[in-house]
Amino acid sequence: MNNVQLIGRLTKEVEVRKTQSGASYARFSLAVPRKFEKNATDFINCVAWRKTADNLGLYTSKGDRIGVTGFIQTGSYDDRDGKRVYTFDVVLNDFDLLEPKKQEHNPPVEEHEPEDPGESFTVGPDDLPF
Repeated sequence: MNNVQLIGRLTKEVEVRKTQSGASYARFSLAVPRKFEKNATDFINCVAWRKTADNLGLYTSKGDRIGVTGFIQTGSYDDRDGKRVYTFDVVLNDFDLLEPKKQEHNPPVEEHEPEDPGESFTVGPDDLPF
């Protein structure tokens, strides 16, 4: 049986790409803390395909805590020096959004009294110069 379940945080934004045939895929790394070693983390390479990749790209951000299920796929290639390099990836079957990263405090929208009583307006985040 080849079944993997992990909970961790995304180490960067998920970038969705397309194959030549048009299939979506995303490669990303998941930071998974070790259970019995304080301050130890494993960085697990993962790959998602098609709709799973699309959804990761749409609904996740760097730092989000997610749970993934999938299987391990091994591979190898020869590097520039001709040395054999072995790889392994967790290929996702599914993922769950567990908790977003802590959001920065957004200032409240300020409302000002209109100068002309017949005119009203609201200043929102898009109106601020920063």
